[in-house]
Amino acid sequence: MGYMDEEFVWKCEPEAERLILAILEETRKSTDVLHLEKQLEEVTSTRLMDWVDHVQVPTTKLTRDKVLKVGFKQVQATPSYTVFCHPGAQLPQIVLYQIPEGKISVSVSVEKIDHYLMVRGIDRKIEGTVFSGYRRCLISEESNILFYVVERAGLDTMEPAIEEVSYPALYFRAKEKWLTRGRSIANENLAWFDTLEITQQIIESIGKNRAAALILDCERQYWQSRNSAAQIQKNRQDRLGMGWANHDHHTFRSSRKNFFLLVRLFEMLGFHCRERYYAGEEAGWGAQVMENSVARLVLFLDVDLDSHEIALDFAHEPLEELPQLGTVGLWCALHGDSILSAGMHHLEAQFLFDKLSQDLEGKGISMMNPFSQFTYLKQAFTEGERWEVDPKRIDKLLREGKMTPEQAEKFKTKGAIGSHLENLQRREGYKGFNQKNVSSIIKKTDPRLFDNE
Repeated sequence: MGYMDEEFVWKCEPEAERLILAILEETRKSTDVLHLEKQLEEVTSTRLMDWVDHVQVPTTKLTRDKVLKVGFKQVQATPSYTVFCHPGAQLPQIVLYQIPEGKISVSVSVEKIDHYLMVRGIDRKIEGTVFSGYRRCLISEESNILFYVVERAGLDTMEPAIEEVSYPALYFRAKEKWLTRGRSIANENLAWFDTLEITQQIIESIGKNRAAALILDCERQYWQSRNSAAQIQKNRQDRLGMGWANHDHHTFRSSRKNFFLLVRLFEMLGFHCRERYYAGEEAGWGAQVMENSVARLVLFLDVDLDSHEIALDFAHEPLEELPQLGTVGLWCALHGDSILSAGMHHLEAQFLFDKLSQDLEGKGISMMNPFSQFTYLKQAFTEGERWEVDPKRIDKLLREGKMTPEQAEKFKTKGAIGSHLENLQRREGYKGFNQKNVSSIIKKTDPRLFDNE
């Protein structure tokens, strides 16, 4: 039997999604929006909906009551507009405003606005301080449709952020600190101490939510540097100037002894614990989902778990070592913890599921069998990137009796599966994950399983 917190049993929200889709249908009156939608499908295997940050609609066209009826909640009010989000769904926010009457706007997320403008040869003013938490650029206005691209990096606001003149220098120093930290220090305790110390310094410099966005941006870069599927798909998305703004969640694996430190690090960065997973005694695996709702970032943190630990708050209580390593523990023993030398196990982004599989296949990237095939949720990993393993790590595991001599020899000669890109498609605003089959795919990524055997 599996386990998941009842507080976080997510439901499909089809009426809320239909409301957003109806608004987006209106925006197709803009030739620029329509052109982008076609490009996204053809070039990146994605749909427009999954890039939209928010839509803005006059109250003459959409009433507050209609928005509330389908589950949206008011989260912000100003003299000229009100912001609504849906707490139980993964959907763009809705902004209702008073003036100017009759105009609808759509704001599409990109990783870097300047890159979007560059690759398209567009000369437009960017509102907001460079590298700040929220910037925007009006691309066009046609048929009462305003088309913006927005760059969101740690602020949940609708107004471009204006920072002090010194801010860009603070941001660059903070980013350099994270990028150059000692991921591979032999003394793991020292590596963790440095990582937590640098995290605190970045928070004090630019604030916890902007620090969260910066650090995950850096983690995507590190993961991408070691994953061919990521490099190919990122290049496809960069051709349109989009970047990774369609990310869904970031997955980190951790050894048992360090798991509470990983949770602590992300709590420092403004993340809160959402649902916990325990997939059952036969799986030997659990996970803590975390979310920073201000920065709009979600994490999936994996760890080996024993059956008796289901009742524990394993996110905050140190876990003792087990006699044998499970899938997650062995991956970390071979490659290091995700937040240190290994990097993320995978990034999950939102795509047109079947089209991405076909398009990447044409570029030499194969998909593993899907582990979710619902109308509202589809998921599959790319075939894993195989990494060389430090022989010292293998010899240590062999001495401890945590692998056989045959396994050790294979790891030395063949390496071990490292990271993946995950293909995900959501519908009906579904915000959750597939617990049963996530357990299945975890088993299939066990480093002890070798290709062609």
